[in-house]
Amino acid sequence: MRENHRFDEAALARWLHDHVEGFRGPVDVRQFRGGQSNPTFWIGGTGGELVLRKKPPGLLLPSAHAVDREHRVMAALDGTEVPVARVAGLCTDDSVIGTTFFVMEHVRGRIFWDVQLPELSSDERRAVYDELVRVLAAIHAVDLEAVGLSDYGKHGAYVARQIERWTKQYRSSETERIEPMERLVAWLPRHIPAADESTLVHGDYRLDNLILHPTEPRCLAVIDWELSTIGHPIADLAYLCMLYDITMPQIGGLLGVDFEATGIPSEAGLVARYAELTGRTEIPDFAYFKAFGLFRLAAIVQGVYKRALQGNASSQNALMYGAAVRHFSDLACTLVPA
Repeated sequence: MRENHRFDEAALARWLHDHVEGFRGPVDVRQFRGGQSNPTFWIGGTGGELVLRKKPPGLLLPSAHAVDREHRVMAALDGTEVPVARVAGLCTDDSVIGTTFFVMEHVRGRIFWDVQLPELSSDERRAVYDELVRVLAAIHAVDLEAVGLSDYGKHGAYVARQIERWTKQYRSSETERIEPMERLVAWLPRHIPAADESTLVHGDYRLDNLILHPTEPRCLAVIDWELSTIGHPIADLAYLCMLYDITMPQIGGLLGVDFEATGIPSEAGLVARYAELTGRTEIPDFAYFKAFGLFRLAAIVQGVYKRALQGNASSQNALMYGAAVRHFSDLACTLVPA
């Protein structure tokens, strides 16, 4: 564990003994290198392995790091077409390890950090991306009433509420004035598309938030549901497609990729496959949704950067995100009229 994320392992072992059937301590705790927002840990003990996800230490932004919501949506999706890890318990008592946390089964599989998938063949890349789109379509097809998530968020006006939320979050973590962010703050709420939809949305859907089978192009679990809610499905799709325009630390991007040679679908091909799976004839206002997604991502990484400056970020690489805020907002501005 990183030093600023250490907690009372004995207290955790006692809680697990009382709340997770068959799990016994003492526990062995290791921290995963991913998870910019909510620190995530492997927990080993007598009776098996678990994964623990918790709020980070320190002063937090309002409504952020909602691990209790992650627990709820994952519990609701168990047994649906959306693969998730089976949750094992939620603790909202901060006296145990200092913050709210939940535990889930440990899913063994592959996480692909580099979106260009250099270790795979062209056929394997094609299959992985097809699975990536299939699972996104499955998320948007969830029957909210049937799984008990009809009240998981407000229905309608998702984009307007998200712009307001992330503008507030950005202001709360702002470290300097960034002109393209100011332009987006002013332009986006005045040009929200009229057509509206409401489905389950993941909110941070990308390749490294899927655990794939060790040898097959099959998703075993979608992870990192912190930003999930009821919202506009095209916002999820546009967020996924940002990888065609940007390069992210660790995960890279698809700028300049030879799609025919690599087997990775072009953006047009990926969007067409999503439309086919969801029964759509077109994807309107896609440029707007991409600009909105880039603005939202810029606001998110600004929060990561601010936490890094304060010393409580979940990743040792968080300081590099400072320059990304300007880059993402600059790119978003190229998608909107001058």
